[in-house]
Amino acid sequence: MKKQQGMTFLGLVILIAVGVFFAVLAMKLTPSYIEYFAVKKAIARIAHDPAFPSMSKADMITAFQKSATIDDIRNVETKDLAFLRDENGKTVLSVDYQVVVPLFSNISVLLDFEASTDNAR
Repeated sequence: MKKQQGMTFLGLVILIAVGVFFAVLAMKLTPSYIEYFAVKKAIARIAHDPAFPSMSKADMITAFQKSATIDDIRNVETKDLAFLRDENGKTVLSVDYQVVVPLFSNISVLLDFEASTDNAR
């Protein structure tokens, strides 16, 4: 006699539960990553502007706000923008922000994001 091979019903239920968990995790985290890539694109757009070296803080804020409106960026505000000078005296625009994504019950995921014009050039 041959021994039966295959998955038991309990094994199938566990496999489906794990698959559903990872699918829910992906569905909840994907919008935050899409927004992060939009923020990086907005920062890169500002960095590649020919007038960037001579832009004032107000000009950079206005340019970022326009990009944020177009790309529907909601988690980054103008107060999150940091304006620095690197060792060569060049202006660097950077943003560092966190997003808390509730998963279920009292379990959440904290995502840290960072983008900079220094990396965009």
